[in-house]
Amino acid sequence: MSEALSTNSVNQPGIGGPAPLLTLTENAVAKVTQFYDKMPEAKGKFFRVFVEGGGCSGFQYGFNFDEERPGDDFIDCGNLKVLIDPNSKPYLIGSVVDFVEDFRGSGFTVKNPNSKGTCGCGTSFTV
Repeated sequence: MSEALSTNSVNQPGIGGPAPLLTLTENAVAKVTQFYDKMPEAKGKFFRVFVEGGGCSGFQYGFNFDEERPGDDFIDCGNLKVLIDPNSKPYLIGSVVDFVEDFRGSGFTVKNPNSKGTCGCGTSFTV
């Protein structure tokens, strides 16, 4: 995994010290920047990471370019601003988003310390 980038943290009760709200690796930031540059509809928007109900384990991750909304938290990753909505925030605290390319394919992956398990395909999780 490449070096992680994050400047926003939250205090977690009962756990020593602040935890990063969300971290993106250099690979993830580079891939998001490539997508942003190639997608005219992304101009003027920010990268959003969110959690929604679905998948075989109950929750799944989502990624898109979106406008900032009231209540959003943001993470400053250099030239990239990442948005997190208030409903997704508790599920994402301490997670690391990476972009992986290997023989199985390519895509964003999330290492989530809040996840109690994932499905066989690895795209959904349970808490």
